[in-house]
Amino acid sequence: MSNTFPNYGAPALRLRIGIDPSQMIEYRFNDTFKIGRIEGCEVRFENPHVSRQHCTIAYANGQWWIQDNNSANGIWIDGQRVQTVAIGHAVQMRLGAEGPMVQIIVEAIAAMPSAQLPIAQKPEPAPVVGGQTQVIQSYAERYLTNKDDGSPVGERTMMIRKAFTQVQKKQRFKYLWVVAALVVLLAGVGGFAYYRDQQVRKQSSMAQELFYSMKSLDVDIANVEKLVADSTGTQGADQIRKFRERRRQMEEQYNRYLDGIKDHDKKLTEEEKLIFRVTRIFGECELNAPPEFLDEIKKYIGYWKSSPRFRIALTRAKDNNYTPTIAREFLDRGLPPQFFYLAMQESNFEEFISGPQTYMGYAKGMWQFIPKTGVQYGLTMGPLVEEPRPDPADDRHNWRKATVAASRYIKDIYSTEAQASGLLVMASYNWGEHKVIPLLKTLPANPRERNFWQILTKYRDKLPKETYDYVFYITSAAVIGENPRMFGFDFDNPLANVDKR
Repeated sequence: MSNTFPNYGAPALRLRIGIDPSQMIEYRFNDTFKIGRIEGCEVRFENPHVSRQHCTIAYANGQWWIQDNNSANGIWIDGQRVQTVAIGHAVQMRLGAEGPMVQIIVEAIAAMPSAQLPIAQKPEPAPVVGGQTQVIQSYAERYLTNKDDGSPVGERTMMIRKAFTQVQKKQRFKYLWVVAALVVLLAGVGGFAYYRDQQVRKQSSMAQELFYSMKSLDVDIANVEKLVADSTGTQGADQIRKFRERRRQMEEQYNRYLDGIKDHDKKLTEEEKLIFRVTRIFGECELNAPPEFLDEIKKYIGYWKSSPRFRIALTRAKDNNYTPTIAREFLDRGLPPQFFYLAMQESNFEEFISGPQTYMGYAKGMWQFIPKTGVQYGLTMGPLVEEPRPDPADDRHNWRKATVAASRYIKDIYSTEAQASGLLVMASYNWGEHKVIPLLKTLPANPRERNFWQILTKYRDKLPKETYDYVFYITSAAVIGENPRMFGFDFDNPLANVDKR
């Protein structure tokens, strides 16, 4: 790939990019270009370590420069992250500390083709007189060139030469000022870019601090709610109202931080904005999300779109009037109503379904409770508890009772070890809290360091694929549910009319 209109003031660049040194893709450029994941980047490379518009390479002030476009993973040279770097003869860098390798070599400046020179610069042939070339001395050669060849020089010529020398000195002085001004300008632009980058980083850091302060407050609210659940006094209720008002103010401030960051950040698509909004609803900070998170959610959205399951399950919930009751139950416990989609993943809203046998017995009903957990949360087991058959005497098949039990169970996980992370709640519900909680307890007991991102970072190899799929299926279903028409479905958000007072 090369530019149609090369810049003859700049030497060409040869660029090679790839993960495997034996399978590098090669490009050649004469002018400014970008490297990134999205269309519009001259070098487009799909990799989780590569940002949408990762960096820009441009020719300025007599040399080529690499500029990091505030990418999440940065540019790394010799094990150090850099923001801006000049390219000498050659440079080797990585997009992200463990991302693809990029090799850049500056070619020698090629001579400008004669056919493309301006007419005034083309050499004219000397006229021929009598078969011999006649040398014609130009005005500049006669008066402006100081030749020490012994030829006589007149007073007029000397005067013109002195005047020309003075003009040359003035021009050199003027050009020095121009160059100095350009250097100052470039330094100012670079300084402003650095200042802006630092401001964005500072604002992002402050936003993350505020987000995790909100999550700590969510844990406090959940614990106070548990303490006053059976109380008839008003003191606990007043405290909860104060906490919630403080929580509302913090969320407004967090949104203002996000608006400031987005002014300088790459524009997200509407789908990506929706994904991050649902992620935040479930209690995870979008500013801390792993680079591959968006693409992973989009993949699971594709799974839902390729199957009739989403439509069939929501139709069943609507026809049986499950939706408002389930959503209201979670809202009344201070939980996101989007936990509605956990039941869809568990059973497709089938009230009398039985799961496969496990070492802890058969899971049954819409919320797929195993016997031990069902009893723990007030459900009565029927006589067919050890049979994979519907049992009308088993409370797990009573969807209303089972929904109350599920909301209580989820609230308990949410308010303690899961640190108000809905994604950790999902993982615990599927794999079992007795499997997830020991991993969580190895992490510091605060939302910044005890969240789903940390589990993915430190324990991805321990997390079963079924549980990983489970979390991403529910989260992607909640994303679709917020705006089904955006994803090709012909119905509206099933939770839109739920009273969220």
